[in-house]
Amino acid sequence: MTTSRKAEPELEILPDPRALSRRVAEWLLALALAKSGKFAVALSGGSTPRQLYEDLAGPPYRDAFPWSRTHWFWGDERFVPETDVLSNYRMVREAMFAKVPVPGDHVHPIPTDGDNPQAAAQAYEHALKAFYGAANFDPARPLFDVTLLGLGADGHTASLFPGTAVLADRESWVAAVVGAKSEARITLTYKALESSQHAAFLVAGPDKSTILGRLWHGDSELPASHLHPTGTLHLFADAAAARSIA
Repeated sequence: MTTSRKAEPELEILPDPRALSRRVAEWLLALALAKSGKFAVALSGGSTPRQLYEDLAGPPYRDAFPWSRTHWFWGDERFVPETDVLSNYRMVREAMFAKVPVPGDHVHPIPTDGDNPQAAAQAYEHALKAFYGAANFDPARPLFDVTLLGLGADGHTASLFPGTAVLADRESWVAAVVGAKSEARITLTYKALESSQHAAFLVAGPDKSTILGRLWHGDSELPASHLHPTGTLHLFADAAAARSIA
């Protein structure tokens, strides 16, 4: 296939969204258990990841997952209060964190309690650099062990929307995206998202079939097509979404 990627992703097609969620939960647990020391995950919003988070909070994953050494970050966030129904942080808290023994200081939400999206982006970049312990990435030591990604109908991932200035930002780790949607967004840039040992798109539903086909065939107009992680790129899709590539 013609593609702008460095390499094709590792593709797994599951029968339905439920099977997809269970498979990703098993995969994430295996990666976490295989590593000693800190394990860092960048989370995605959306209905497909929510089912994953609910699975992780229940048997058998809840009792097996190494919560005490896992740190949780967000790939993007709407600039709304943490109590807002649109908040990705609120969704993950309700689906998972409220039900598992995760240390409070291991949860690193994007700050949205101020009135300046740019300041929030700078604050989160500072927090990421403090966690990483350096101001520049070492390809041999990715920031994240796992980055979970969604795929929008317009080909965006995180809040990297078509036609926005952030797509050209290869210096910042975090950026504010204002004007693309009704509410401002804070997003990790390609640079931060790509500093991942494993980056995984989770795509489910027949409404994602067309855009997934475009991604799979390397459509360079899609922001998601330009994400090249340091490590391995994975694509977990259900059968309905994968009709255009199966």
